Amino acid sequence: MDARAILDKLVSFQTVSSASNLDLIDWVEDYLESHGVSATRVYNDDGNKASLYANVGPLTEGGVVLSGHTDVVPVEGQAWDTDPFTVVEKNGKLYGRGTCDMKGFDALALAAVPLALERGIKRPLQIAFSYDEEVGCLGAPPMIAQMRKHMPAASAVVVGEPSMMKAVSGHKGGYGWWIHMHGFEVHSSLLHTGVNAIMYGVKLIEWANQVNDTNMAATPSALAAQFVPPFTTAHTGTITGGTAHNITAKDCEFGIDFRLVPGDNIESYRDALFARVAEVEAQMQAVVPETRIEITQRFHVPPLQPENDGMAERLVRQITGDNARHVVSYGTEAGQFQEKDYSTIICGPGDIAQAHQPNEFLEVSQFEAGQQFMTKLIDHLAT
Repeated sequence: MDARAILDKLVSFQTVSSASNLDLIDWVEDYLESHGVSATRVYNDDGNKASLYANVGPLTEGGVVLSGHTDVVPVEGQAWDTDPFTVVEKNGKLYGRGTCDMKGFDALALAAVPLALERGIKRPLQIAFSYDEEVGCLGAPPMIAQMRKHMPAASAVVVGEPSMMKAVSGHKGGYGWWIHMHGFEVHSSLLHTGVNAIMYGVKLIEWANQVNDTNMAATPSALAAQFVPPFTTAHTGTITGGTAHNITAKDCEFGIDFRLVPGDNIESYRDALFARVAEVEAQMQAVVPETRIEITQRFHVPPLQPENDGMAERLVRQITGDNARHVVSYGTEAGQFQEKDYSTIICGPGDIAQAHQPNEFLEVSQFEAGQQFMTKLIDHLAT
């Protein structure tokens, strides 16, 4: 199968994050086995999803990992002109859910396997496909831990998130907490005897606004200045709660997420958030002692730090000819690989602006540029 046929197959699997990805993993494992390559799965706790990794070529150090995720975002509520789970080529574009983010790269990585074997590569090509990247990069860490134990150490990791085949050496980290305000219901005419979970929750959201105001007004570091925006941000995207307009809300739930520029200390933001939570909770309990605030961590995605003469960056620049400096504000699994001492870079086909969109597409020219990248990578591993 060529890369395009593999892409068609991968997109046909409806691997939204709310569903299992095991049908896709079954197919990928069978594909690898047809080329004599054995793969290892790392399941989630429920056993309905799995990551997969494999070593192609000799069991020696110094290889290159091609990292991709298998999940895609939902299509519900989006107006598509074509079937989102069938690749449709039109006007030089490949339409379909995940063509850009990031089954296009996954297909290119799989198509490189037989080429690597034919060339007799001297250093291995390693495949690493995860689950649940779209909901907090949850699947990669246990897979990376197993790779570290059971595969020869690679000299570089290429995370194929859409970057227009540019070498992206840094991204922000993502850290998120879910907050459940447990209030006390009374008729709103007796507001002072109840604890309105929504109105007390707003105090925490306003704290997030103050964080943004403070960071926006500060002078950014040289590294932070490369990002848009050039500072760490706090954000609440959804909020639910309350029973009726004339009843103080018993419950209120929302998230507070941070996107941290590399170099900022997550512990300082966490401590400041928890201190504000404690203050608001004390105010609530002064009215009704049994009220409380429940806070749990949802995700932790470390930033990707630009490396000083890193092997991954040198390799990708050599292959692509891209010598410019690129950083992005979205998070990826790259920081998780780097956290485990892999030299890591982001480089993949497509424009991130198309990710998650209705009528998501990958330009054919970008797909072809990805094929050229893989050919040159195999040449590198064969010499």
